[in-house]
Amino acid sequence: MAKRTVIPFGPQHPVLPEPIHLDLVIEDETVVEAIPSIGFIHRGLEKLVEKNEWPEMVYVIERVCGICSFGHGWGYCKSVEGNLGLSVPPRAEYLRTIWHELGRIHSHLLWLGLLADSFGFESLFMHSWRLRETVLDLFEETTGGRVIFSVCKVGGVRKDVTDEQLAEISGVLKGMIPELTELTNVFLEDMSVKNRLEGVGTLSADEIKELCAVGPVARASGIASDVRLDGHGAYPELGFEPCVEEAGDCMARCKVRVREIFQSIGLIAKAAEQMPGGDIDVKVKGNPEGEFVGRMEQPRGEAYYYSKGNGSKFLERIRVRTPTNANIPALVKMLQGCDLADVPVMVLTIDPCISCTER
Repeated sequence: MAKRTVIPFGPQHPVLPEPIHLDLVIEDETVVEAIPSIGFIHRGLEKLVEKNEWPEMVYVIERVCGICSFGHGWGYCKSVEGNLGLSVPPRAEYLRTIWHELGRIHSHLLWLGLLADSFGFESLFMHSWRLRETVLDLFEETTGGRVIFSVCKVGGVRKDVTDEQLAEISGVLKGMIPELTELTNVFLEDMSVKNRLEGVGTLSADEIKELCAVGPVARASGIASDVRLDGHGAYPELGFEPCVEEAGDCMARCKVRVREIFQSIGLIAKAAEQMPGGDIDVKVKGNPEGEFVGRMEQPRGEAYYYSKGNGSKFLERIRVRTPTNANIPALVKMLQGCDLADVPVMVLTIDPCISCTER
């Protein structure tokens, strides 16, 4: 019997400088078992609901994650709006959808860069992040921020976007398509990339269902699970369909995210073209009372936003469940039996955000 060794992976690692620790039990160069440890930087964001009035909590919830901050703000607002029985104006829903999809593009471009970095393709990493800067510029022009945007509020949005700005967003994103195509073709066609991704970290559809994985991890194994199908925002009017692959390996997860970048560009262009007129918010009266769960499809997958109100200006409870939290069991499963050299790539393919998980 081969000798077993335990190798620590993280929390300080060139590929994953985030506060997660994996104990990798290996035999020779094969990982037999992966034991995760989380909880290093629990920040107490949910506890702050006792000190901040519920309209102010959107600023706190946005800080769950700096990469998908708009989606977190929208999810919180969706939950409180459900508690209050509010109907958000169509223009606000369209604006929320545009900003959310911009966030998906910038998150996936960031991920593509990190994936390239995980197998040493540094120039590919730089080009991915260079294109991401263009998306952040659009955020800055329309919201005033590049990381935290603070434009989503209970009842609608705080800022409107002019027709000229909408046209500019569509034009800039359309102008990115040739460079994006050239960039993503490297991920999908280059043999050195294929050798690191194809057939690595395969999860079947049955394993995905058993482990309750979400987002691109689930869709890469043939599970057409996407919260955007539930009819919120402008998605019902945009003809949205989830991007699904069947192979279930690291390459399939890469393909799903690449396809979603181009899909998001199309959704934004269509939303800008169909943008309705009218108000961007509604007046909010009273305080939340009762319980409600809002669900959002973040770039990494499904997130829950539970709120419980007692009729006062302070919510009684807030609970956020992020997609990384749901995908860690799938990561542990795919690591079993893999080569040690493939661990960084496989960890990256769930697009882990431990700061999201550590609330």
